[in-house]
Amino acid sequence: MEEYFSPGHSACAGCGMPITVRHALNVLGKDVIVVNATSCLEIVSSAYPRSAWGVPYIHSLFENAGAIAAGVVASLRSQGNNHTKVVIFAGDGSTYDIGFGVLSGMLERNDDVLYICYDNEAYMNTGNQRSGSTPFGAATTTSPAGKVRHGKLQWKKPIAEIIAAHKVPYVATASIGYLADFENKVRRAKDLTGARFILTLAPCVTGWNYDSAKTIEIAKLAVDTGLWMLYEVEDGKFKLSLKPSQFTPVGDYLKMQGRFRHLNEDEIKFIQEHVNKSWSEVK
Repeated sequence: MEEYFSPGHSACAGCGMPITVRHALNVLGKDVIVVNATSCLEIVSSAYPRSAWGVPYIHSLFENAGAIAAGVVASLRSQGNNHTKVVIFAGDGSTYDIGFGVLSGMLERNDDVLYICYDNEAYMNTGNQRSGSTPFGAATTTSPAGKVRHGKLQWKKPIAEIIAAHKVPYVATASIGYLADFENKVRRAKDLTGARFILTLAPCVTGWNYDSAKTIEIAKLAVDTGLWMLYEVEDGKFKLSLKPSQFTPVGDYLKMQGRFRHLNEDEIKFIQEHVNKSWSEVK
């Protein structure tokens, strides 16, 4: 198989981001134009004079990836090109926070763009500051764990639900712990027209503080504990992709990561109750 994202990038060992990109491009193929919001991905893949990209690539600012991608689509379609796919790769900082207004406009117009967010749950490119995606209790440089406060005090922003509220053709969540599921969702999104959105959990070794050999295990465990729910919303219809037959305790996931090391048993129990409540609402 021809690879469209070169292994010669400079991402950290064990980084979940290039795994996301590589597998997505393997499904999308070479007839694609990539727009990439400022992030770790841009830094590790496009430092002049080298590039890890085997397809046309445009680096955008944090805040305007949606607008640039919409412009690329308009240009292609005006030339009679209805076959080239336009895909955005963006981190959670751009998606949840800085670029959300432009993303919302892209969704409202139903521009023919596939948006893939690789979610590593903080601003890792600039030093691990908390974002709207950072989960409750996680320690970052701007939500530190001290004597008074134990990490971030807010729950993770439900971005996929917010995207689905725009009534776009397709929204899905995925995890690199379940790559076949992720690839199937990219394949489904590829076949559709209009605005499509896939939110993918992509662990960060340095920000989450774990053994770099454990990336896939952690990404899978997030799903197995119920903390990260896999589902699709197509034409407004919600469908679970996977329901663990027996949930793993969330403590098993949290205790593998240094960013949660400060949590006591009562706080872990509080997070477990939140997960249980989320699944009862889905039922």
